[in-house]
Amino acid sequence: MIRLATRGSVLALAQARVVASGLEAAGLRVEIVPMRTEGDRRAEARLAAIGGKGLFVREIEDALLRGDADVAVHSLKDLPADLPRGLTLAVFPEREDPRDVLVAREAGGLETLPRGAMVGTSSPRRRAIALSLRPDLRVAPIRGNVDTRLVKLQTGEWGAVLLAAAGLRRLGLEPRHATPLAPEVFVPAVGQGVLGVQARADDAATLAALRPLDHAATRACALAERAFLARLGASCVTPMAAHARLTDGRLVVHGLVASEDGREVLRERGEGAAAEAETLGRAVADALLARGAAGVTALRPAEVSGGR
Repeated sequence: MIRLATRGSVLALAQARVVASGLEAAGLRVEIVPMRTEGDRRAEARLAAIGGKGLFVREIEDALLRGDADVAVHSLKDLPADLPRGLTLAVFPEREDPRDVLVAREAGGLETLPRGAMVGTSSPRRRAIALSLRPDLRVAPIRGNVDTRLVKLQTGEWGAVLLAAAGLRRLGLEPRHATPLAPEVFVPAVGQGVLGVQARADDAATLAALRPLDHAATRACALAERAFLARLGASCVTPMAAHARLTDGRLVVHGLVASEDGREVLRERGEGAAAEAETLGRAVADALLARGAAGVTALRPAEVSGGR
């Protein structure tokens, strides 16, 4: 029996079932273990003010370390660059659509929203990019699961909400007036659309069971993006982004750092071999740091000599 720990939200459970189905297809027995995290208990608080998305993973990681679970399934974008000692990202299943989506009350995209429209997002990254493109908008925090946010959109207060395409697809939701945003412009969060599948580094049996679920292209993209995150010393509440795409054996990485108000935005692009994914991710981060990224938003760049 392999026990999969996850948050108890509808989306988190759907993500856990992706991993469970893969293991069950190999003839393994799986139990999904839902957990309530600090982030869930403080559902109405603003994430940036209470510690960021790390609040959604710490208790699940603790359960894994205690041996109360064998595998933890997260949204990779919720995981900080540094993992607790003893845990490893075991596999990266194939990535879902990484793009952000604008869901509006009326047809049209970001450019057609009325002047001064209220846009809901709990992400400092989405807020900064939206304001950089449309400084006239009012962008405000909105919490709750995907269904809750879509319901709030119909109340009349909000003109649009910004959501992850991956979450909508995994939940089987197709809201009206949903417009995917180009990832080269509206750069997604590090790891967006990827599942973070953790296991204990010394649990050889579980690591072997998970190995067939690994998707090589997704692994390369995830490693590049997380190397970018680690080099910048950014957190999940920092207005920064990186998106990697593998095409014809070449990895292309778009990186972005912005001020919270979106008035300053630095962008970089790098390209290289998939085998050099982490080196490429660090190089894109280095290019942004060389242009003054640490003065645009709060960063704690990792020492190069430290292997980042």
